[in-house]
Amino acid sequence: MSHSRTRRFLALLAALAATLSLAAGCGGREAQTGQEAKQINIGYIAWDEDIAVTYLYKELLERRGYKVNATELEAGPIYAGLAQGNPDLFLDAWLPSTHEDYWKQYGPQLEDLGIWYDQATLNIAVPNYMTDVNSIADLKGKGGELGGVITGIDPGAGLSRTTKDKAIPAYGLQGEYQLQTSSTTAMLAALQKATDERKPIVVTLWHPHWAYARFPIKDLQDPMGAMGAAEQIHAIGRKGFSQDFPEVTEMVKRFRLTDQQLASLENEINSAAKGQEQAAAKKWADANPEVINSFAG
Repeated sequence: MSHSRTRRFLALLAALAATLSLAAGCGGREAQTGQEAKQINIGYIAWDEDIAVTYLYKELLERRGYKVNATELEAGPIYAGLAQGNPDLFLDAWLPSTHEDYWKQYGPQLEDLGIWYDQATLNIAVPNYMTDVNSIADLKGKGGELGGVITGIDPGAGLSRTTKDKAIPAYGLQGEYQLQTSSTTAMLAALQKATDERKPIVVTLWHPHWAYARFPIKDLQDPMGAMGAAEQIHAIGRKGFSQDFPEVTEMVKRFRLTDQQLASLENEINSAAKGQEQAAAKKWADANPEVINSFAG
């Protein structure tokens, strides 16, 4: 082969290689773009119901081929992040009261994907075996057998403020009871000890919570409405979420859990070892196919 033909042949090979390389590069970018389109970032707060539903969604979406990143943050940064486009999804917006300030500030920049739980309430609860105590009003005159204590959670919690400033005065329990605050962990430990020994105890609690699935307890009726009305838990997305993720949006909009279902899911995940939240969510999903099929079938 002459030198000129050799040069032309080599040039042709080089051009062909460049074309193939470019095509491969384009294909790689397309694949990467497709992969990115299947990635969803979920932000969650360290509340039991949010941990539970976030890991349930992580499990179900990964079954459908999505890559799901779940990141724990405080509520404020989650709302601010959603308004800026990351995370994509938050499943635990308490409205209209608890997250009212965040919604007023960021709501116009977000998508409300609907209500999945509508009985988010603040409560005062006792064991089921306290058969003569069925209303907060029934606590009056029983301070002696209860040590004059209502066992509460964190002193700065809205539940603590409502119990101390509204419920105790509304039912005339001042002077007979003191709200003993420390932490949720301490309250639950006291509740477990009392129910194990079948002793009387009064605690502050809220729905949704796994304690209702684990302990023999009941909420006290609140005829005066001192603990406030029920709130709703919404799923919210960043602007453009429903357009970018139509399949997930439909799934979220169909999502509903009853109080018993949510307490059961929370209890399953709360009972799991640290780092095994998704495995526990998978176990619950496998044991409750009718619930899963109702929104993700």
